[in-house]
Parts: sequence; C-alpha cells; structure tokens
Amino acid sequence: MDTPRVGIPGRLAGRMTMPEQHEYLRSKFTRRGVLRAGAATAGAVAGTGLLGPRTAGAHTGPLSTTLLTTPATARVDGSLVAPFGRHLAFGADPRTQMRISWQVPFAVRRPFVRVGLQPWDLSLQIPAEVRALHTPALTKKLPQVDQFYLHAALDNLVPGQTYFYGVGHDGYEPADPRRFTATGTFTTAPAQPEPFVFTAFGDQGVSYHALANDQLILGQNPSFHLHAGDICYADDSGAGKPGDVYDARVWDQFLAQTETVAARVPWMVTTGNHDMEAWYSPNGYGGQSARWALPDNGFDPVQAPGAYSFVYGNTAVVALDANDVSYEIAANTGYSGGRQTAWLDRRLRELREAPGIDFLVVFFHHCAYSTTRAHASDGGVRDAWVPLFDKHRVDLVINGHNHVYERTDAMRGRRVARRVPIGETVDSVRDGIVYVTAGGAGKALYDFGVTDSHEGRVRHLDSVPSYQWRKGRVKSTETVEWSRVRYTGHSFLAVEVEPGRHPRLKVTALAEGGSRIDRFDVVRSAPRAAEARGGAGDGGQ
Repeated sequence: MDTPRVGIPGRLAGRMTMPEQHEYLRSKFTRRGVLRAGAATAGAVAGTGLLGPRTAGAHTGPLSTTLLTTPATARVDGSLVAPFGRHLAFGADPRTQMRISWQVPFAVRRPFVRVGLQPWDLSLQIPAEVRALHTPALTKKLPQVDQFYLHAALDNLVPGQTYFYGVGHDGYEPADPRRFTATGTFTTAPAQPEPFVFTAFGDQGVSYHALANDQLILGQNPSFHLHAGDICYADDSGAGKPGDVYDARVWDQFLAQTETVAARVPWMVTTGNHDMEAWYSPNGYGGQSARWALPDNGFDPVQAPGAYSFVYGNTAVVALDANDVSYEIAANTGYSGGRQTAWLDRRLRELREAPGIDFLVVFFHHCAYSTTRAHASDGGVRDAWVPLFDKHRVDLVINGHNHVYERTDAMRGRRVARRVPIGETVDSVRDGIVYVTAGGAGKALYDFGVTDSHEGRVRHLDSVPSYQWRKGRVKSTETVEWSRVRYTGHSFLAVEVEPGRHPRLKVTALAEGGSRIDRFDVVRSAPRAAEARGGAGDGGQ
C-alpha cells in the first residue's frame, strides 16, 4: 500500500473511519496560523418576512468549528468582487420556500439578495448568511484555500409565482442597470398539481461532457434537478480512506460550470463517496453543508445534509445518504446508528398516506442493482432499504455511482416481477419498482461485462454475470435476470409527471448528443388490501 499523502501512518491507513480521519487531520494541521477563530454567520438578520428564522445559526454542534471567517485585513474593494456559482435549492416546502446560494472569491461586507416580481424592480433586500471554509495545504502540491459561500433563505413566497433576483454586497449592487444580465429567476411550485418535468443524474465532475449534459438539461425546462451524489470530485479518489486528498478549488470550477442551469433550476443534491471530505467534519460533510442550503427536514440536517424530502405537485421526493449503509465503501457505514433507515421507514409511510401524493421517487448514490465491472451492486442498500421500498410501494428509484446508464425490469422482493422492455408501461403497485442507474453525468465512463442494449440497439440477454458487495467488503458473484437496458455513454434522465385521474411518470433517458436511449412509463393501480399493508410479495432474496 502506498504511503498516504496526508501523512497518516501506514498501519492505520487501511482501517480508519471518517471520524478517525477527521481527528487525525485536525490534530496534524491545527497549528498557530492554520486555523483562525471566528463565527461564520455574518449578516444573519431576521424580520424581513422572506428570511427564515433558521438562516442565522443554522449550523451548530460539531460543524460549527469548520465554518471560519477571514480577517478584515483580507477584504478587498467590494466593487472589484463579482459573485459567481449561483445555485438554487428548495426549502422543505417548494411552494413557499427557496434557498439562493452563491460564492465570492474574497470576503465581502454585508452580502444580500434582492428579489422582485420584475427584473427591473428588485425592491426587497434580504441579508445573506456567510459560510466560509478554510482548507489547509493537505499536500505539498496543494495550496491552502479560503472559500466564501453565501446563502439566503426566502420563505412565505407565493405558490406558482416567478421571481427575479440578484446577489450582491457592499460595493456590488445587482439592481444597477449595468448588471441587468446578472439577474436570475426562479418559479415556486404550484399550489395544486400540474404537469411538470424533472431531470436527474449522478457522478458529474468538471468536464466538457458535464457541461454538455447541463445544457441539454436546461433544454428540458425542468422544475428541478436531482443530483445523486459524487458532485464535483474535489476528492478524486473517493475511496473513503486516509489517502484521499481533496483539492477545494475544484468546487469553484464546478459551481461556475453549473451556474448556467442551477441559477434558475433548483439543484437538489445528495452525498456520494467522493463527497466525504474528512478535514471539515467528523463524517466528512462539513464542506457540503457550507456549500449547499438543502431542506432541513431529514433525520439529522446537521450531520446528514444529504438526507431530506420534499413534495412537488403530486410527487414526493426522498434523498438518502447511502454512505451510511454501503458495504463497498465503509468509511461512514453505520454512522447514523440506524436512525436514517428508521426515518426512511417513517417518512415513506407518511408520504404514502398523505392526500394528493401519487408518486414516491427516491434517489441516492450507491446502486441496489447494477452490473458494471466497476462497482456493480451494493448489498448494504439491498439489505437496509430495498425491503422498505417494497413495503411502501415506491414508484421509482434513481442512483449514480456506476458511470453508465442502466435500468432494471420491475423488481419486487429482489426478483423480477415483470419484464419491462423499452417503451412499455409498468404498474408500480401491481408489478414492482424500476431501479435506474443514471451515473453518466460527466466523469470517465465505466463498462459492462456484456454488450450494451438500448433503444436503437436492443441486444437483450436472459442473464448477465455480475456481483454484489456483501458485509466485510466481500465480492459475491451472481447471475442476474433484471438488467434490461445498458448504455455505455454520458446521459441523463428526464421524467415528465402527469397528474390527474390517471397519473403517470413518463421516464426518458437521453444521451449526451440528445438521442433517446430508453423510455418507459410508470402508473399506479389501487393496491389490494394485503399489499396496502405491505404484506404481499415482499419476501425473497
């Protein structure tokens, strides 16, 4: 084994958890002049009506030590500092809540957002929260980096309303006519279900392929976008081991790249293995908490920012942190002590019983079902969560991790309940759940052990040799019958949601060049009594 680049002794390197790595890095790099004390909640002022009370002091406990400010001597003339990397996210209620986030290259005074109903009338000014990150030089090849992330919480918005906004600070006024082109826009979720589109992928990074996918996504006019983890690859290893070193500057590149879409489309992310960065917090998510403002209704919004839920129209979306249950990458396995899985069970039940919700969509990183030669399937996901998906009749599961497009037939109890060829309709109550791996967002592609099979090139195989990860990071070979569509290429998912008496999810996979590689529809029939109780068809391995 190579000597870890962060100087962790070789005898420890192979068995340190994420909290142990965090403790080691803090003890190694916390020296005079490396860390600077200070709070990170500048400009948090309540009372505007649109600014939620949670903005100030949103981060407490262990994460509070990771959010640092730069001394006033480092400030520069605000007129010379241009904001960048704008990205939106819903609050817990997309009808009335939006979170606006951005970045500045230097510390600024009194950052804010201006909001209005017309681009030339941004009359409402809302103070922003500052979350600053300091990253030491973790290797001799990397510099120390100071980053400044700004967030504003907009509450009490009008459902179905389009708003215009601009971000600024002392010396940089977004309402200045000379900066009219920097005005952004967003639309809140409607009060009643209407047709809409959402898009999804995972494993993006910074590349021309990632940029191309972003532009195609924008062309779908989505109401929101789901990113299933492995966001920017500042940690290019992603092994969850002490040898992982992350270049914080990659986040600057990523947010600048994504701004063309994320400044107008809420970009809802969750955590992958490449998103664990041990320096910032014990479980590695301190960096993500500084860079994103996500719904805080999960089982632990401080320790697990990537686990939450929201409802848009007739569709409920649940984000999960699969690092908690992964058998393959164990740095954070079990960190929640089972609390995330208990929350998932409770939340899926609540959402399934809620009036007006037709579909449950779940997204997370590690795959329950995939056949690539790189990661294949994670048995930890199958053991912890697949029974709950069956129990609560989830309608669609979206993953990343494997850098390809692949989807299953309709699954129930880990077995194929019904074959779903391209173009077919699946009844999620009667037939089972389709699992989609949409990991072709931009990073280098993986491959399958068998031939691709997709729209325009169908090469169906009755069985495919593969493997799954079991406890102890053991590879267990298996021959599967559920691999229905496989595509080795960059791609993303677009889902058209139709409410009404006969609600439908029209699921389409598009390649980087715009060609369609897969399509299927999901509908729901009324459950039989036994199935409504979660008692039928849930067994099996």
